[in-house]
Amino acid sequence: MIYIFLFILSFLLTYLIKNYAIKKSLVAEVNERSSHSVPTPHGGGIAIAVTWFAGLSWLFFRGEIEPSLYYALLTGAVLAVVSYLDDLYELSPKIRLITQSSVSVVGLVTLGGLSSLDFGLFSIENQLLTNIIAFVAILWFINLYNFLDGIDGYAGSEAVFLGIAGFLLFGGGHFLVLIASVMGFLVWNWHRAKIFMGDVGSTLLGYTVAVFTIYYANEDPVNLWIWIILFGVFWFDATYTLVKRYFNGEKLSVAHKKHIYQRLTQAGFSHDRVVFMAIGANTVLFALAYFISRH
Repeated sequence: MIYIFLFILSFLLTYLIKNYAIKKSLVAEVNERSSHSVPTPHGGGIAIAVTWFAGLSWLFFRGEIEPSLYYALLTGAVLAVVSYLDDLYELSPKIRLITQSSVSVVGLVTLGGLSSLDFGLFSIENQLLTNIIAFVAILWFINLYNFLDGIDGYAGSEAVFLGIAGFLLFGGGHFLVLIASVMGFLVWNWHRAKIFMGDVGSTLLGYTVAVFTIYYANEDPVNLWIWIILFGVFWFDATYTLVKRYFNGEKLSVAHKKHIYQRLTQAGFSHDRVVFMAIGANTVLFALAYFISRH
């Protein structure tokens, strides 16, 4: 019942935020990186954040989530607040980096760090090295999710997929809270989007996926690779595009439309079709992750 309530809460909050954004002209303007053609309200990620943290707190007070996981996820509230300010005022890259780095460190410490990295043929046990890698990974997850939030329903549907996959593989009410929180927003974000989530939503979701990855990797080193597989569509697109632009000598800080999903829309694919293609790829990745988890 609580998950239905959270879905309705997210749905209603998104609706109110959408109307407020329109009234105050808080819209995402069309620019060289945009995949939309008309100015659209943003900040819908606030609804995701409020519902997400409310649901997590409900689980915590009922003793249905591990304290270390709860506090690590709750640290994302700082990131959400600063990211929303960035949506409104375009904060300097330095402020964003300091915030993301601080949240990453606190989250990592709260989880007890990353205990080891298992590569099959060898493993890394050095805590300094594993935690440096984990810190960089959290930063990358935060930013790549932001990069991949560019077309209607794409970032939201990815979060719902990860929530469903996480619940089926690991169980836990926190995954159901994630699904409900994002689904309420996604109703308004599906093509054509009535509102975008903005950095407040995308950076929070990226951080959340990173926390899940480290938390479950500490339970079993194999789980690290399961989460890498589940998140494969997003991290591959973002990493491949970044590396390609670097070797092409492009300035990485300049906005662009060269991600795979953006190239597909430029080639004439509708937003819906690209999203459904991603869902198809995610289904295959889930099957692979499920197979690995059972062997």
